[in-house]
Amino acid sequence: MPKIAGHKAYLFAFVDDNSRAVVGHRGGGAQDSVRLAAALRPALAARGVPEGVYVDNGSAFVGSALLRACARLGIKLIHSTPGRPQGRGKVERFLRTVREQFLVEVDTEKVTDLPTLNRLFTAWAEQVYHGRVHSATGQAALERWLAGAPFPTPTPDALRKAFRWSELRKVAKTATVSLQSNTHNVDASLVGRQVELVFDPFDLTDIDVRFGGRSFGKAAAPHLITRHAHPRARPETPAAAPPAPTGIDYLRLIDNDRTKELGQRINYEVFLPGQDQPTPAVDLSEESS
Repeated sequence: MPKIAGHKAYLFAFVDDNSRAVVGHRGGGAQDSVRLAAALRPALAARGVPEGVYVDNGSAFVGSALLRACARLGIKLIHSTPGRPQGRGKVERFLRTVREQFLVEVDTEKVTDLPTLNRLFTAWAEQVYHGRVHSATGQAALERWLAGAPFPTPTPDALRKAFRWSELRKVAKTATVSLQSNTHNVDASLVGRQVELVFDPFDLTDIDVRFGGRSFGKAAAPHLITRHAHPRARPETPAAAPPAPTGIDYLRLIDNDRTKELGQRINYEVFLPGQDQPTPAVDLSEESS
């Protein structure tokens, strides 16, 4: 991905093995678990839960956050074998298409923030890539993917629980635990024990306490909140709005077509966890907290 506002951008993309459809994607300012979740979580909400996810061995793909999310949703997490790139061929082919057909059209003087880059990529993927006949399958990617629908979709609550983070802490004699400089009160029976703290990295005031596979309720909110969000979950603040385009702008023409199309039908890709979903949902969560 190109540099946006002077900073390198990275693309997370999930490609369906059978159809080559792009079921989830996001450009971000770092290769980490937060940006990975930002691509995968909406994909699962809109496109459904796959049997497995095949990923490489980068740091974002081997962390506990992805492992926990896949385990909660019943997804088999498969890592590629180091030194054997053959299994990544389909993704590499897709990325080459991105470089040859999308990135060459990106004008970084006009595309100055990540939200704009992501919007243009979505427009290109839906209006151009998904509609073209793929050389390997002989079908358009989206048409082939839809032929296998419907797919089981998780409930918003199941997604919320799956993408929470988990850290271990030892409970102090004062029946308190510390997480990112915030001190929380917990059940006094847990003094001296190592507990699991389960939380949303964007909201450190809401923490579930677990021990021995059991829930011990919520950790009491700290009187003084030093940090509201985990430092790794830092937001990517958009830069100033880009200048109005001049002349022929291929990606903006696609984006305009995409906007017109969305005005005529429901856009399933943009449904986020927590919103009402357009298709029946299946609760894939086994835990009650």
